[in-house]
Amino acid sequence: MGQIKVNNTIITDKLGETVMRNKLQKFGLLLIGAVAGVMLSLNFSAIADKDTNKIMLPLPVEELRAFTEVFGRIKSNYVEQVEDGKLITEAINGMLTGLDPHSAYLDADAYRELQIGTQGEFGGLGIEVTMENGFVKVISPIEDTPAFHAGMKSGDLIIKLNDTAVKGMSLSDAIKIMRGKPNTPITISVLRKGETKPISFTIVRAIIKIESVKSKLIEPGYAYIRITQFQEQTGKNLAKAIDKLFKESPIPMKGLVLDLRNDPGGLLNGAVAVSAAFLPANSLVVYTDGRTNDAKMKLKASPQFYLRNAKSDYLKELPPEIKTVPMITLVNGGSASASEIVAGALQDHKRSVVMGTQTFGKGSVQTILPLGNSTAIKLTTARYYTPNGQSIQAKGITPDIIDESAKDESGRLREADLDGHLSNGKDEQSKAIEAAKIMLNQETETPKSNGNDNKIKQIEEPIVLGSSNDLLLKQAMNHFKGITAPINKSAKVNN
Repeated sequence: MGQIKVNNTIITDKLGETVMRNKLQKFGLLLIGAVAGVMLSLNFSAIADKDTNKIMLPLPVEELRAFTEVFGRIKSNYVEQVEDGKLITEAINGMLTGLDPHSAYLDADAYRELQIGTQGEFGGLGIEVTMENGFVKVISPIEDTPAFHAGMKSGDLIIKLNDTAVKGMSLSDAIKIMRGKPNTPITISVLRKGETKPISFTIVRAIIKIESVKSKLIEPGYAYIRITQFQEQTGKNLAKAIDKLFKESPIPMKGLVLDLRNDPGGLLNGAVAVSAAFLPANSLVVYTDGRTNDAKMKLKASPQFYLRNAKSDYLKELPPEIKTVPMITLVNGGSASASEIVAGALQDHKRSVVMGTQTFGKGSVQTILPLGNSTAIKLTTARYYTPNGQSIQAKGITPDIIDESAKDESGRLREADLDGHLSNGKDEQSKAIEAAKIMLNQETETPKSNGNDNKIKQIEEPIVLGSSNDLLLKQAMNHFKGITAPINKSAKVNN
C-alpha cells in the first residue's frame, strides 16, 4: 500500500495500514471533499487509532446527571419500548451533528462506504447530499450519472423516497434507501425553488463509474483537461493525459484549460499531484491548522506528498512546457475542497487565471476516529489554507474573471448555506459569509400551474461541461486569444 510522509508522519492511503508517528502505531487515511454523499464519501480525514488518542478529561457531572435522567424517563415512559443501543446511538448522533455539517457518527455501513468512495466505482444514483432541517438536500448531481440525466439539481430538497417520508430520517438511513441493486428503480420526490408542487423523478440505480480525468485537444495548440473527482489514480491519469495531448498537438501548446467545475473533491494526494504537475518543485500547495499538533501540516509539490502506490514519480517525465504553458482554471459553486485547494494553489502562485463563479467553500478538516465494532466518528479538527494563508471555509475561491452569464449559480447550495457551518476563522467579522440561507421560493416569482403538477416532470438534459455548448469554455478560449467581445450564445466550441 502507498503512503506519504508529512512532518515525520507516514500517512497511508488505506484503512487498516500501519502509520508511524513518534514511534506509535496508528491507522491513516487522508481525504478531502464537500459533504457526506450518496455513493461517495467526501471528507478530508485523518484516521487515528482510538487506543493512542485517549484523552481523560473531567466529566460535566450535572449535565451527565440530566442525560441519565432523560434516558431513564424515555425508557420508562415513552409510548413504545426503545432499545438502549438506539438511544445511545441517537445521543451520539445529536452530539456530533450539532457541531457542524461535517461531523457525524459513522455506523458500520457508513464506515465501510468511506473506504469505497474513492475507488472510482460504486453503486447508486450519483448525487452529493447533506442533511438540512430534517430533509436531505442535494449538493450536486455527479456528471453522467442516473441522477444527472434525470434532471436533479443543486438545492433540490428530497421529501420522499418511494412512499417513505424523509422528514425525521437520518442521512445514513436515507442513503440506505437510495442505494440498491443496479437496474432497480426508485421514485424520489423533491421540492425545488420556483416550483409550486413537488417534482417526482423515477431513477434507475446503476453502477457509478467515475472517469476522474477527461481530456482532448480543443484545437491545435489548445488543450482541455477536466477532473471530475480526485481519486487514487487521478495524478497518474493526469500525467498520461498531459503527455498524450502534447504529443497529439501538431504545433507547440499555446494554452491549457483545467476544468474543476462540479468537482466535489476526493483524495488529498490527488489534489497535491494535480497542483504539482503545473507548479515548480517544492511549491507550497496547502497547509492545515487546528488545535493539536497532528492538525498542523504543510503539503508541497514534492513526490513524498502525492505518491501512493506508484513505484516511480509519474510526474517526473512530463514535458517541461507544462510548467509554463498559459493556463485557465474553470470553477463554479460545485467546485469543493480538493478542487478549491488546486484552484487556490494555482491562483496564489500566479500559475493560472481562475475563471468562473465563487466556489463551494468547504475548507475544514475531518478526522475519522474508530470506536470499535466497525463504527467511528468523523470530527472536524482543523481548517485548511491556500499558500497565501487564505481560508476558503464558508467563503470559497474568488475567480480572477467572474462568469457573469452563470444564471444557474444564484440558487446553488454552498457551505455557508449549511446549518451550523464552521466560520471562516480568518474572517470572523465578515458579514458576507454569514448571509441569509437560500430558502425555497424566496424572492422568486411563483409560476402558474399548468394543470399537470401531479405528473412526473420532464427535465431538459443538463449542459455537458467541455461540450460544444459550454459557454465558459468558449470564454476561456477567447481569453487565450485576446478576444474581449461578449460571448455569442449561439457560438460553438470546436471539438
